[in-house]
Amino acid sequence: MESEPPASQLPLFDAPGDPGGAPDAAAPAAPATAAAPGGPYRPPTAGTPLRDAAGAFDDHLARIGKTANTRQAFASDLRLVAEHLGAARPIGDVTTADLDGFLAWLLTYRGQRCSPKSYARRVTTLKVFFGWLHAAEAIATDPARAVIHRKAEPPLPTVLSDAEVDRLLAAAGARGGEPEGDPRPALVVRLVLDAALKKGELARLRTADVSAGADPPTVLVRYDDPRWREKERRVAVSLHVGPLLAAYTERYRRSDGTARLFGCTDRNLEYILADLVRRARLPAATHFETLRWTSALRIWRSGDAPERLRETLGLSPITWADTQRKLEQLDDGTARGVARFFPPPAA
Repeated sequence: MESEPPASQLPLFDAPGDPGGAPDAAAPAAPATAAAPGGPYRPPTAGTPLRDAAGAFDDHLARIGKTANTRQAFASDLRLVAEHLGAARPIGDVTTADLDGFLAWLLTYRGQRCSPKSYARRVTTLKVFFGWLHAAEAIATDPARAVIHRKAEPPLPTVLSDAEVDRLLAAAGARGGEPEGDPRPALVVRLVLDAALKKGELARLRTADVSAGADPPTVLVRYDDPRWREKERRVAVSLHVGPLLAAYTERYRRSDGTARLFGCTDRNLEYILADLVRRARLPAATHFETLRWTSALRIWRSGDAPERLRETLGLSPITWADTQRKLEQLDDGTARGVARFFPPPAA
């Protein structure tokens, strides 16, 4: 639910070997060279095809010492440009309207989701590539200079339907208070859906953070890093949590209140949820963030005060503004007076 950083703050790459991040900033211009198949290197001109100009650009990046990941990111983006405009299209014929059309194709007509991060990277690629060609005097004008970096609107988050939530709870054995089998999956799912926790918040829970004997039962969400202490909060959960916690602590001997409740890594929690998703026949893209948004939407529809929901989610006022807008869109005009899916116990 946190908003994405602006393009200027995006990391170069998501992970080693992953060309999903933004390429390096504009490389300094240098005499361009393009290899003709079976022939000597020659500088690109206005008549050089996009395919060959992209090859010359990659050679230039290699000569100035850019990493393989950076070169791969540029090459991947320029292949998309060539796919849309034509690999044989002369670089001197490419106009600003062509590049605007390419960006519109990415967002609307390609039939494949383009994340804000990828969109920002591809705008950067256009500006760096054509800026380099112009500086090297291969083209008379830079068509990318007038391209406007429009913010790509990310798609709405995914939420589960009532039937899907019911299947997930059944797969976890968490429909009632007593778990059916291993209590850990049941406790994981119930805590996330009750308290709208993030995966990291769930992993950091200590045994003493879950006050199952309180009225109502609560979960204390804490942060060790002082920078995020304003996100700490106490959230009410359902009565189902008490029996699940008792069964879990007895089976896994989690009696030390200062120890981590689940005693496993974030990745182990992902494995637990992935197994439940498979058994419940839910979309493979169902993750912890899906459950968090599902919980948030149900609280929103219950008519809870927006400020209370913001505090429940642990969001800053700035982040909440974007989250509230998305919840309004997800609600899609549905009456908000429906019962909360995981209601707190009656007073």
